[in-house]
This record gives sequence, C-alpha cells and structure tokens, in this order.
Amino acid sequence: MSRDEAYWFPAKTLGYGWGLPRRWQGWVVLAVYLGAIAIIAWRFPPSVHPAAFGLCILVATALLIAVCALKGEPPRWRWTR
Repeated sequence: MSRDEAYWFPAKTLGYGWGLPRRWQGWVVLAVYLGAIAIIAWRFPPSVHPAAFGLCILVATALLIAVCALKGEPPRWRWTR
C-alpha cells in the first residue's frame, strides 16, 4: 500500500483542508462525528441549552479536526487541479 493510500482523509483538490474519507476507518470517524452531533442536538437542544450545545459541538469538531490532522494527508492550499 502506498503512502497516499494509507491516509484516511485525502487533502482537498481545491482549497484547504480534507475531503471525504478514502478508507473505511475515515468513514467510521465521520459516522461517529455525525452520531455525536445527533446525540448533542437531542441531549442539549440549542433553543434550551445554547451554551452547552455550542460547547459540545466545538469539542466534537475539534476532535474531528485532530483525527484528520493525524490520519489525513497534510493539507495545503491548492488552487488548480
């Protein structure tokens, strides 16, 4: 397996950041993140607990970005394909 295939998240073709997962582990991470968002929205509805909702979303997103940074292709600005 080449180094590019070992990345869970490829770098975006245009712009900065990561694209959709390339490997099954990345899809599991993305599914867990979406599940966490659903649980947070159910447990802390934004209309009732806006601060708790926002903080939990912030933590979940920070964890997703950390996993992408550790297991994804190094991001860089890409202007052309």
